[in-house]
Amino acid sequence: MSPVSRANAEHYAWGQGCDGWHLLKHDGLSVIEERMPSGTAEVRHYHLQARQFFYVLAGQAELEVEGVTSVLDAGEGLHVAPGQAHRMRNRSSADTRFLVISSPRAHGDRVPAPLTVPENDR
Repeated sequence: MSPVSRANAEHYAWGQGCDGWHLLKHDGLSVIEERMPSGTAEVRHYHLQARQFFYVLAGQAELEVEGVTSVLDAGEGLHVAPGQAHRMRNRSSADTRFLVISSPRAHGDRVPAPLTVPENDR
């Protein structure tokens, strides 16, 4: 076994200039480090089976879960249960880096969720 990092992990691009690195890609458990530039957001969605934990490594992120928005600073995280509609946003002026830990892995288990949050929170 060798240590894994962004330097040797499988990389993918998503959204508007966002990056992800598969630090662990297993059917039962997934660990991804993601980077979101300032002003970016993911599409609101939920997972039928995947339970997720979002943990901010650097910067600040907003994680909206079921209409409640939490601001997460570096060193803070939040759990998202299966079936809970959510989305991550970066409204700060700097990049945000965070871990997404999913069990089982969330790829292939993503369902779009309608926006039901107030217009000024979009």
